[in-house]
Amino acid sequence: MTKVRLLALLLIIAVLSGCSSSQPAASGQQAGDAPASSPDTEQPSDAAAARTEASKADTSQTDASRRATSESASDRGTSEQPPPDTPNETEPTLADVAESAPEDWQHRSPGESTSPGIGTDEAYATVLEGREPKQTVIVAVIDSGIDIHHEDLDGNIWTNEDEIPGNNVDDDNNGYVDDIHGWNFLGGPDGENVDHAPMELTRIVRDLSKTFADVDSASVRPEYRADYERYQRLKAKLDEMRASKRQEYNNVRNAYEAMQYATQMLKQALGSDSLSLSAVRGLSSPRRDLQQARDIFVHFAQNDLRLEDIKEYKTDIEEQLRYGYDLEFDPRPIVGDNPDDLTERFYGNNDVTGPDASHGTHVAGIIAAERNNGTGIDGIAESTRIMAVRAVPNGDERDKDVANAIRYAADNGADIINMSFGKDYSPEKQVVDAAVRYADSLGVLMIHAAGNDGANVDSTDNFPSEVYLDGTSPEGWITVGASSWKGETSLAASFSNYGPARVDVFAPGVDIYSTTPDNQYERYPGTSMAAPMVSGVAALLMAHYPALSATEVRRIVLESTTQFPDQMVVTPGGDRQVPFASLSSSGGIVNVVQALRAAEARTAAATP
Repeated sequence: MTKVRLLALLLIIAVLSGCSSSQPAASGQQAGDAPASSPDTEQPSDAAAARTEASKADTSQTDASRRATSESASDRGTSEQPPPDTPNETEPTLADVAESAPEDWQHRSPGESTSPGIGTDEAYATVLEGREPKQTVIVAVIDSGIDIHHEDLDGNIWTNEDEIPGNNVDDDNNGYVDDIHGWNFLGGPDGENVDHAPMELTRIVRDLSKTFADVDSASVRPEYRADYERYQRLKAKLDEMRASKRQEYNNVRNAYEAMQYATQMLKQALGSDSLSLSAVRGLSSPRRDLQQARDIFVHFAQNDLRLEDIKEYKTDIEEQLRYGYDLEFDPRPIVGDNPDDLTERFYGNNDVTGPDASHGTHVAGIIAAERNNGTGIDGIAESTRIMAVRAVPNGDERDKDVANAIRYAADNGADIINMSFGKDYSPEKQVVDAAVRYADSLGVLMIHAAGNDGANVDSTDNFPSEVYLDGTSPEGWITVGASSWKGETSLAASFSNYGPARVDVFAPGVDIYSTTPDNQYERYPGTSMAAPMVSGVAALLMAHYPALSATEVRRIVLESTTQFPDQMVVTPGGDRQVPFASLSSSGGIVNVVQALRAAEARTAAATP
């Protein structure tokens, strides 16, 4: 799925929602009162068009859903009405605070500032100065869709030269008609597209309910007892997660109203239409309500959170309740395939943008936004083309679609596959494993986001996984955690998954500025942003050193990282401090300058 859990936001929301002495009363309420209405009496807002990565990316979970990940991989693999619509609110804006990230921080050199970037600018100014790339690299982005007409991407979109556009003929006989820039496994033959989708757990419970929903426990035959108990266990988890989401919705609404009211009070007190952190910190007043408003504002500003972030997170929860946890919601008929036929490969359409391409467009820009064109941003890799493969809805992706997307990319020439998505259950993991084995056998490098649950993925599941069901692993796979521009004890992003066995490397993934649809640019956080950093570095290595294999590129990336041997950091998702080096197998952050120098040395050593 593509929803990111912002742990800092939830922490603040918990404080604001649970401690009446720390929040002013929202308009029309007494301090500490619950909101005037709840998701049970109010419907979701329609103002969801501008969803940002502050409310999107890989693996959003409540504590209940995190507990669900302790189920075995075999498990991973009542209809409820959504909350009623909320009225449109006037959105006050928060001025940029002093602690905001530099727009290009990820490209800066590790020692250039307190924000440890990957050194892209230094690489082009030194190692690559005066050098031309030796080949064009194809990076497949399996994601929610890509705006292939974006001003900063349109020159770097892969084109299938063997296909004649618009003739409704499969000219290259690859099974996909008019796949000019990639393929969409979430589209129907009539051009309609799947947007929202249920959680994988919801699909599993729905399928089991067809057999066990109305069965009395005493009547279950012994040979079906295990399946019946599994159904009961997973249904209880789904119910728990749904209840937790409703409580979370109440908390988010409460926090939004408190912050909205605090902002209005502070503007009046300071006589300004915009607020800065320094001005609010300097406010001195004997009024307790102003003191509370100041404290609330400072809490949010210090964590780089805006009112828009809270509202978008609220919309995310509304959509999860409306679509993700509803046993009756099934958009799959739009596609027209048989979702139970895992051998079926040729379905979908060629609309690689889809209804919501914000996430995929952002990912693509990090890798290969056009460099030095005087527009927008610079991507990491030159001489790179983005192949758009749409398989990730707003909800959990299906294993069948992921497997087919990997095979499509591998069959059509991708050198690298970026996968900035993940989920907790993989009921058909065997078909994904087979596709990964296939791509690995063709020498494709696969790069996957570690996930955003602040969890140790050495002991919790996040799919797709680099470990096959038989316990072996592909040679060409990198799992990426997210680092923060704040550095020091906050060097590891608070939301990032980690694990010295299953996370290979960290890369910038907080407040990343990149392309979004309709020629726009926004900041998103998430390991979804960290993975394409590594994809971009790998593409740059391949472009300049074509003799390197995917496994050699992987080894170079992991052996050339920036190390922080003495840096203690707050454990993502926790509060204790651990060495940053203990969070991944490489112990460091990807470094493009050192990687290029290592590639140069390896290539020179191999030259007779």
